[in-house]
Amino acid sequence: MNGPHTPTSATPVPVQDAIDRIGFGRFQKRLLAVCGVTWAADAAEIFLIAFALPSIADDFALSTFESSLVVSAAFVGMLAGAWFWGAVADRIGRRRGFAITIGVFAVFGLLSAVAPNLWWLCAFRVLAGFGLGGAVPLDFSLFAEYLPTRNRGRWLVILESFWAVGTVVAAALAWLLVPTVGWRWLLATSALAGALVFWVRLRVPESPRYLAATGRVDEAHAILRMVARENGLDERAVPPIERPAAVSDRIAVRRLFEPLLRRTTVMLWTTWFFIALAYYGLFSWLPRILADRGLDVVSTYAYTLVLAVAQIPGYFTAAALVERWGRKRVFVVFLTVSAVCTFVYGAAEHSTVLLVAAVAMSFFTLGAWASLYAYTPELLPTAMRTTGMGAASGMARVAGVLAPLLGALLLPISLGLTLTAFAVAFALAALSVALLGPETRDIALEDAIGERRARAARRAPSHREAGPSAISAR
Repeated sequence: MNGPHTPTSATPVPVQDAIDRIGFGRFQKRLLAVCGVTWAADAAEIFLIAFALPSIADDFALSTFESSLVVSAAFVGMLAGAWFWGAVADRIGRRRGFAITIGVFAVFGLLSAVAPNLWWLCAFRVLAGFGLGGAVPLDFSLFAEYLPTRNRGRWLVILESFWAVGTVVAAALAWLLVPTVGWRWLLATSALAGALVFWVRLRVPESPRYLAATGRVDEAHAILRMVARENGLDERAVPPIERPAAVSDRIAVRRLFEPLLRRTTVMLWTTWFFIALAYYGLFSWLPRILADRGLDVVSTYAYTLVLAVAQIPGYFTAAALVERWGRKRVFVVFLTVSAVCTFVYGAAEHSTVLLVAAVAMSFFTLGAWASLYAYTPELLPTAMRTTGMGAASGMARVAGVLAPLLGALLLPISLGLTLTAFAVAFALAALSVALLGPETRDIALEDAIGERRARAARRAPSHREAGPSAISAR
């Protein structure tokens, strides 16, 4: 959708109004490609270690528990990175924060490929995860803040679909490299992708929303004029940017539990934790699960590649539905189906049923993830968006630490019990959104907060009327 070509009045407007007038064009498509590479690198980093794990275990003579530590190490770093860098980026900016985090990821990802033993490998994985855990929420927040309201959810889902691209690439590389040149070359490919992302992202401008929220409205206006030019519009069509009310500079995770955000924060943290516990538990141990089903190494990689490819139509189906059904309904329906398919996958004995259940599980799980990533930034105000995204992503990293350990505990007991536990986790994530989540379709990024503030003001007695909130950037 393109905005008008005629100059407009000099009346200042909020940033979102200016972005809506500019519309979606060449600039956003280029930004989608750049952010998408980061998203693919995140998926590849997680799955490369899962695919490399059998070879690493052989080289270092690891027990099942020690193998789970290798998988959990990156999630420990991602947890710290998501919580640390989200708050930092709300202070120093999305662009600078992203450059630092992706640089950390690239350096320590490469060192992981030359680790001499288990403990050095775990240390490098923690540090690589520290960078990547910050890069992902920053990446998503930056893209969201350049999108017009119309079809925003669809484009956020399409960005998230690059995760499937990374998964497919990881499975294909594992199939090609591990049996021939070994796991070290496999890990090195992810670090090289990170270095490419670092170089490309240096050319991406800062978020105009962040600039406006910190009072730098002239810089925000200049960037939006540049975006208009790249989209083929008359830059004079971009109106001046409204100077927002004063925003508190105390960006802290505890502010997510202020009255207007408390319910949202509980819902997001619960949802992200349970969907990640099931997803990372399933896919971290996927080679082991497939081996227990009687597949050899080469067949395991081929089977995993099929499941990764099944994720791609799941994303695009979710992208089509989030603007029709809404984010909440897509997430709840898709994840409920994922829970059922995971249970069937654990109970199936016939190979055809096993394949259909696994493909459906992959399809619907990644569609649910996509809608969640579109949903989360729409529930948070600009001044707290990367902090909130980082904190929610941090809960997923907590689950990522626990999921391999849970798999290591349950798999020796029963494969069916393991998959049933993960199916229940999917169901709990769906229930959290069904009971606590509002719908955000066709609502501007700040309006969901504004509507909740208005409802709270109408409910509050006049003598207890609260002062202006500091969390809105409008």
